[in-house]
Amino acid sequence: MTQKTILRALGGEILPTPPIWMMRQAGRYLPEYRATRAQAGDFLSLCYSPDLAAEVTLQPIRRYGFDAAILFADILLLPQALGPKLWFVEGEGPRMETVTTPQQLAGLRPKDDIHDTLDPIYETVRILARELPRATTLIGFAGSPWTVATYMIGGRGSKDQAAAHKLKETDRATFSALIDLIADATVEYLSMQVQAGAEVVKLFDSWAGSLKGDDFTEFAVKPAAKIIAALKARHPGMPVIAFPREAGQGYVGFAKATAADCVALDNSVSPEWGAANVQVDGCVQGNLAPEHLVTGGPALVAATRHVVQAFRKGPHIFNLGHGITPDANPAHVQLMIDTVRGG
Repeated sequence: MTQKTILRALGGEILPTPPIWMMRQAGRYLPEYRATRAQAGDFLSLCYSPDLAAEVTLQPIRRYGFDAAILFADILLLPQALGPKLWFVEGEGPRMETVTTPQQLAGLRPKDDIHDTLDPIYETVRILARELPRATTLIGFAGSPWTVATYMIGGRGSKDQAAAHKLKETDRATFSALIDLIADATVEYLSMQVQAGAEVVKLFDSWAGSLKGDDFTEFAVKPAAKIIAALKARHPGMPVIAFPREAGQGYVGFAKATAADCVALDNSVSPEWGAANVQVDGCVQGNLAPEHLVTGGPALVAATRHVVQAFRKGPHIFNLGHGITPDANPAHVQLMIDTVRGG
């Protein structure tokens, strides 16, 4: 049996102390990250510089000893590899050349042509596989097709993903074909991460919550199931974490419907609800509210204990309900970890 705690939890084992990592654990809340980012020059240069991307991935492991490291990259690197131009506006976020017509869709690269662009990402994984402590699990990741499509269609993030919903309603054929292409390319991308040394992969569906009813099934559940089935066919036993953020009732049965080994929960649902409705099907990940790492104090300790206590009867990976924010206090992260590990 593997001794890595994350893999044990993903295999269904109930551990006395849950393993712990954080979404965006390599990020702007750490001074050492900011220094390396400045060395790289800009965000995309950091993503595509394997030595520097590996360095920022390792920084929170050195500082905190998390049980897992997640590859430092971005969900928009895959759509960039398909052809659209990608750039970041400081203080505002990503911008992307849009794909909204059959002609633009036809002009995208085939899924097998993405690897030249993405090879630096695979090299980062190879470096991490060599340099991480032996007890630390290496997690690879990609965005889920719906979330990636919202950026490809809208050209930027939005609160309501209106452009993607509009294309979905007005040109279902083009929209569905784009979802299929992203799903197929995601299989290739994650498979290469696994070959390079990733031990777990995670699918981030950050905007899943805006899909309702049959659309949630069609464009959140089915693409995840397709990707997971293909990955497990190529890499038997490879664990997959799925994160359909703000899915609400859509979390119920998501693991069974997709064959995900773990479902990550955001903090819009309570830990008790997650234990009763999601953990019954297997491992869950989550779901401390990130703002506690800004405010700290007794409320952080109490909320951390609350999450651990609620999920103690099933397999659980402790994490946040969303990524840590740039204004978080590094000392509060240490307090959270000490609380999880020491009670």
